[in-house]
Amino acid sequence: MRFLIPVRSVVLSAGKSATRPVLQRTGRDAFTLIELLVVIAIIAVLAAILFPVFASAREKARQTVCASNLRQIGTAFALYVSDYDERFPDRRDLKQSLPGSYRPWTPAWPPSDPRGGWAIVALEPYTKNADILGCPSVAGAFDGVAQVEQTAGGGVARYWLWRFDQFADPVPLDNAWGKSDEELLAGLQAANNPQIGFPQSVADIELAVDPYFPRTIPTVAAAIKGKAVHFGGRNRLFLDGHVKWLRDTRTQ
Repeated sequence: MRFLIPVRSVVLSAGKSATRPVLQRTGRDAFTLIELLVVIAIIAVLAAILFPVFASAREKARQTVCASNLRQIGTAFALYVSDYDERFPDRRDLKQSLPGSYRPWTPAWPPSDPRGGWAIVALEPYTKNADILGCPSVAGAFDGVAQVEQTAGGGVARYWLWRFDQFADPVPLDNAWGKSDEELLAGLQAANNPQIGFPQSVADIELAVDPYFPRTIPTVAAAIKGKAVHFGGRNRLFLDGHVKWLRDTRTQ
């Protein structure tokens, strides 16, 4: 089948004529208003579908980075303990003297101060990077919340270290200051705190965790009640170095 293309004569500089195909306009070179509205509606529907997927993928990536940070913290603790006669650091002096002092949020939750600013200083020879002391999602989730951030040694710590949350003398049963793994395990078993549980081994002892504020605690401020760094749970580092995700229905 052949298609006929209209042509017109074109005068050349030499006085000769030649022909060149010229497409005819059909009047359909632009979108109509209805077509534009349909395209915009389709884009809006696709955006509504895809944006939550992208947000979920981004948060999953941050959760993975968080788990990697915690593993590095676990390695730093292991190296420290190996260099110091199998004992954890005892920096209760930093616990009291760092900016903000001890537990500046009295009487709100938590009842002790698990912030880990002291660890930036104590573990610096092993971490070389203070950024691993905090999950990348914390800054957006808890901006300005005193219980979450602590500045020390040129960095900001944003993980909680529950086994280093007090500075009493003698060291409380559930704190690790200056203790060996076995001494901490025995102390936690002797304390038999129902909030901690009865650990059977060092693999059951939580060392570091993302900040979280259970909705079941009456003293948690309304603005942060039920909030966690990651949706629906948190990453936890255990004393044997493994990291595990815990789903927590008390957070959203």
